Parts: sequence; structure tokens; C-alpha cells
Amino acid sequence: MSQPTPLITTGQLAAMLGDPNLRLYDCTTYNEPVPPGSDVPYRAVPGDKTFAAGHIPGADFLDLQGEFSDTSARPLYMMPDVAQLEAAFGRHGLDASKTIVLYSIGSMMWSTRFWWMLRALGVDARVLDGGLDKWKEEGRPVETGAPKGYPATTFKATPRAGFFVDKDTVKARIGDPSTAIVNALLPQYHQGLEPSRYGRSGRVPGSVNVPAPTLVNADKTLTSLADAEAKFAAQGVTRDKNVIVYCGGGISATIDLLLLTQLGYDKLTLYDGSMGEWARDPSLPIETD
Repeated sequence: MSQPTPLITTGQLAAMLGDPNLRLYDCTTYNEPVPPGSDVPYRAVPGDKTFAAGHIPGADFLDLQGEFSDTSARPLYMMPDVAQLEAAFGRHGLDASKTIVLYSIGSMMWSTRFWWMLRALGVDARVLDGGLDKWKEEGRPVETGAPKGYPATTFKATPRAGFFVDKDTVKARIGDPSTAIVNALLPQYHQGLEPSRYGRSGRVPGSVNVPAPTLVNADKTLTSLADAEAKFAAQGVTRDKNVIVYCGGGISATIDLLLLTQLGYDKLTLYDGSMGEWARDPSLPIETD
């Protein structure tokens, strides 16, 4: 049986605006290019400027890299400790008893990353299908200016085990017939046909490819469950397997994870370091076509 959908439509959200139980957050981040040879694959820039230029009325803004990531870790966007997240979400008034809706601009992957993080903390949020792009395309209201925020709360997590794994776990699962390792990057990077900004070109050995961009429609909404099911099945990703998903920085892989969750897969985890860690560690095996 599939779980209740974590998605919310623009129409459903529009009907909720002004509800005191709604907690609505813009999660947008931008990955800007860095000079060749840089120690990081890209520069993370918070979407506060685009938030100020136009956001869904009443929304607050969450800075993924600034407040909600382990900034001491070399790969960007690594999951920080629970205490840091409890303090950060509490500052933004996040309350598990409220209706939590997440959205982003350009790609839903920023909001799906927060969705996955919150699930790991024991909180079920919803993601706006199509994000601000679809909202604006439909002519729905926006407001400008800095976030007004919500009253601070004391946020207490109830962590759920198994939502994130490290490189040692991934390495140990290579070749395990009970495990499916899924790469959410585009085929040219999965196959090692183009240089990678993460380091060595290629993939985790034995991993299959279900690129996150192929799971997104032209209007920025997610593809149908039937289409997603077919794409995962074609790569041998079945419900009986332990599924590990990765990408470049642990962000776009959460699009795969959201759809797999909708499809009723329940043995899911994210390799948080992804290729940002794997490709830079010469002790780890890598595979190309």
C-alpha cells in the first residue's frame, strides 16, 4: 500500500492561505559555478533575494546551507546533528502539530531535501508540486519583501533511523543482491562520459540510473506514479530491495526518494555525501562505461 501523498497541489495550497495552522516555507538555494580547481563543486547561494522579489503570501524562508547543514563537512549540504536542526527549525516556528508546506524555485529538489530531512526527524511535511514556478504561472498571488517569519517554537525531534547512510555502508552494499543503489544524476555523468565537477568521473559500482530530471514534467511538477514506477522497474528497483539513492550532493536524489515513497517503497535511504564525497576519495571504487 502506498503512503499518503507528501505532495500538495497549488489549488490545495491556495485554499489554505491565511490558515493559522499553516507553516509555509520557501527552501530555494542556487548552486553557482566556481573556478576550475576549486575545493568545492559549486558555491551554495541562498535564495533570499528571489524570496524578497516574490514569494507565496505568508511564507518564511529557510537557508539550507546556512542554517540546516553541517558547514564543517567538505561535501555541501550534509545533514547536521539533531540539536542544530531542532534549534534552527524552532527559530522558524516549525511545529509538527501544524500543516507544514515546503516549496522552492526552479526545481523541487530543494523542498524535497527539506521534506526528507524532516521525515528523518519524525515530522511529515508536504511539498508543493511544481513549486513557485507553477504557482506564478497560474497567476496566483505573490508578495514581496523580507520574511516576516512565524513565532518561535521549541522543536523536539523524534528521529527515525535509517534515512541517511555513509560511504562505508554504501561500499559494504556494493554487489549485495538485496540492495539497489540508484544514481539520480544524468546519464552522461552516471556513465562517466563527461567530466564531473565532483571529482573522478563515473558512478558507485553496480549502481543503476534513474535521473531525477526524467521524473519531472515541463511545468516543474513531478511525473505520474505510473511513469515513475516504470522507470524504477526498468532498472530493477523493486519493493523487496533495500534502496540507496545518491546524486551529486544529496539534493536531487530526494526527488527519487519522494516518488519511491509515494509508490509504497519503505526500505529507502539517502547516501548523504553522494558523489561530492565518493568521487574525491581515491580509496573508494568507481565505475564507468
